[in-house]
Amino acid sequence: MNKAYVLQKLAHYWTHEMPFNRLLGFNITRFDADQSELIFSWQDKLIGNPMQQILHGGVTASALDLVGGVVAAANIIDQLEELSDQAVMQSLTKLGTIDLRTDYLRPGRGQEFIATAKIIRSGSKVAVARMELHNEQGDHIAFGTGTYMVG
Repeated sequence: MNKAYVLQKLAHYWTHEMPFNRLLGFNITRFDADQSELIFSWQDKLIGNPMQQILHGGVTASALDLVGGVVAAANIIDQLEELSDQAVMQSLTKLGTIDLRTDYLRPGRGQEFIATAKIIRSGSKVAVARMELHNEQGDHIAFGTGTYMVG
């Protein structure tokens, strides 16, 4: 089993098998140790302010948290010496969000939203990621910093 296959399998699981991610329509489109990306489309059920027709802040924060966790997971897998199902699952059971900061820059308007993340630091116990959310026109909606338990 190689890393690309493991990451593809996890992306499929997190996109299609996790009820909350399915509910929000999150689709992981890039999953590697350098950068992760997820895309989701506008849906009326994601409205946070009906008067302005903008994304709920919790949806924005959830997208940033997931994409940050995805890049942290890719870094965990990148450091594994053995890629068996058991080794991968055992290492990912430690993954969790310690802290999440979300800075909202402008209202979440658009038809499609793209969240990206890069690792700032990846250690044996903690990883820190920098995340951004843009719409399909490139408007920068929010950014965040996530700290994740990885070991």
